[in-house]
Amino acid sequence: IEIYDKSAVALIDSNASIELIGKNFTWSEGPVWIAAKQMLLFSDVPENKIFQWKNGDTTKLYLTPSGYTDTAKRDGENGANGLALDKEGRLLLCQSGNRHVVRLNTALDAPKPDFNILSSNYNGKKFNSPNDLVADSKSNIYFTDPIYGLPKKENDPTRELSFEGVFKISADGKTTLLIDSIPRPNGVALSLDETILFVASSDSEKPKWYAYKLDENKNIVSGGVLLDAAPLRENATVKQGPDGMKIDKYGNIFSSGPDGINIISPEGKRLGLIKI
Repeated sequence: IEIYDKSAVALIDSNASIELIGKNFTWSEGPVWIAAKQMLLFSDVPENKIFQWKNGDTTKLYLTPSGYTDTAKRDGENGANGLALDKEGRLLLCQSGNRHVVRLNTALDAPKPDFNILSSNYNGKKFNSPNDLVADSKSNIYFTDPIYGLPKKENDPTRELSFEGVFKISADGKTTLLIDSIPRPNGVALSLDETILFVASSDSEKPKWYAYKLDENKNIVSGGVLLDAAPLRENATVKQGPDGMKIDKYGNIFSSGPDGINIISPEGKRLGLIKI
């Protein structure tokens, strides 16, 4: 763990250590902690599966298929990616293969591939591949839609949107475009008071973390670059772009990115790094 600001010392238990809780996945993504069940869920995107882990137990298959439910063969990233809970504690999924944002219809204790489609298109055009999402206390859902899941990425013949967007699904089910200017929008998170929307761009040429002020209707009123990750990526051993994010109880951002888990203040200062 590297400390760049003394405030980061209080954010991580000094006795904490990295513990391997699962391995041999093709590509693990989208972790979400289910506090009510003391359970971690995460996706294996290429395998079209979700796995679960509980303390003292091994990882187990939780749900399949997770993100692509058709029987026709399809290349690309097919499984669910980002996972989140809504305010009722129901599981929300970004389905990369189906190109939908959905909610699991079954109980968390008895999962089955039974989904309620919350959004499948914008103005009649299919999404690229919904990637990550977060829900607020008023039942709004915010999600990113890069081209990563399309078999031929930006040149895929099935692509219908000409941009990669950040969208909002309101409580009444309406899908609104919030941002269309961020290349490869990926991780997304909300500040503790739900007035700031954070978005990570994993674009290799312009990797950045963004922050946007939301009004009372949860539309963007201002914002822009929070922290430029380009110099961090250039100097990193593991040249990962900004990706998934979680917010700690103090409002700091814990985000995968260059060299591991970057700890960033709400003001955009890099406080520390958990090197992975």
